[in-house]
Amino acid sequence: MDTRTWGVLGAMVLSACASTGGSATGIQVGPRPYFLVEQLEPGPLKQRLRRCADGPFRRTTFSIGHRGAPLQFPEHTRESYEAAARMGAGVLECDVTFTKDRQLVCRHSQCDLHTTTNILAIPELAAKCAKPFEPADPATGRPASARCCTSDVTLAEFKRLCGKMDAADPAATTVEQYLRGTPDWRTDLYSTCGTLLSHQESIALFRSLGTKFTPELKAPSVPMPYEGDYTQVAYAQQLVDEYTRAGVPPEDVWPQSFQLDDVKYWLQHAPRFGRQAVFLDERDDLPGSRFDPDDPSTWEPSMEALAASGVRIIAPPIYVLLKLDAEGRIVPSAYARHARAAGLDLITWSFEREGPLPPGGGYYFQSIAPALKRDGDVLVALDVLARDVGVVGVFSDWPGTVTYYASCMGRD
Repeated sequence: MDTRTWGVLGAMVLSACASTGGSATGIQVGPRPYFLVEQLEPGPLKQRLRRCADGPFRRTTFSIGHRGAPLQFPEHTRESYEAAARMGAGVLECDVTFTKDRQLVCRHSQCDLHTTTNILAIPELAAKCAKPFEPADPATGRPASARCCTSDVTLAEFKRLCGKMDAADPAATTVEQYLRGTPDWRTDLYSTCGTLLSHQESIALFRSLGTKFTPELKAPSVPMPYEGDYTQVAYAQQLVDEYTRAGVPPEDVWPQSFQLDDVKYWLQHAPRFGRQAVFLDERDDLPGSRFDPDDPSTWEPSMEALAASGVRIIAPPIYVLLKLDAEGRIVPSAYARHARAAGLDLITWSFEREGPLPPGGGYYFQSIAPALKRDGDVLVALDVLARDVGVVGVFSDWPGTVTYYASCMGRD
């Protein structure tokens, strides 16, 4: 076949890619958004989204890669982040915790290495785990267990690990069995050996991908001060210092924490970063909580008090922002309305975190579950979040869907 023929075929392939989810910007949303659009009931939203089928799709800060793209890629790995960026996520998240030698790394929890990596399959590193592997005992009903923390290993040892899908088999009697357990609505197809990253490496990677940054300071799973002198304040400062040393403009960084004191620390001691600090609000899920998204008397502190303290952005789970009205329609909760009235911006989590609806999902949409009769109905929820609640960003485990919606609706 001659060169000219190859050139013609190449042009045909590129044209086909552009008409099936690609774009001139290189953003590829993949087939899932199209599947969800087709699952929608006929109506204006379906018509509008269908008209966007040929793009163009673009990177947008409205689409936030929650741990990358962990619906199908091992979370907090290079491969997961690269997939999220290709799907148009304009902001990527590194959940930040620390190693034994106090180096910051990307992990959802300080003590999740036994379910998110292959540490138990490496004997010399498994021996360092806080709690070694214990097989299940069918006779007593005791489940298999282990506990391996980033603080059990050094950064160099951490970098020896392979990331895998976050899962474990509680019925396992061997390490090999325990490391399995991926839900059937996910996949191990891309879980051969995910590349783990330090926080500094994530900064360099995200810069190279052209995205912005939202690091979450994870609550330590070890007593603080760690080893007597590594304080929570030092930990919080270390996070922002790594952006300063890398020359990242603070306006490109949205540091997050579930601990309001961390946000207040950044506001006072690193104000250029604190200006965009995100208070991750899980008050509804705390033990003994009487928090009710539709009863302001149960909110402590109030929205007005949060705003007065300098907080500008809060981020509750999706179900806190939505409810059903008397006609069964999805509408903003009182929480959403009061937050906006107090001048607070809203981000929410986590879209595409669950399996099929029904029967696999439900937690993140629990307040509106009766309205979700088929998978595509999540796009109705997304539309209400964007149009009526007014969220400025949505964390997603598969950012292509949010990117498709945001590009179609002209969201930045």
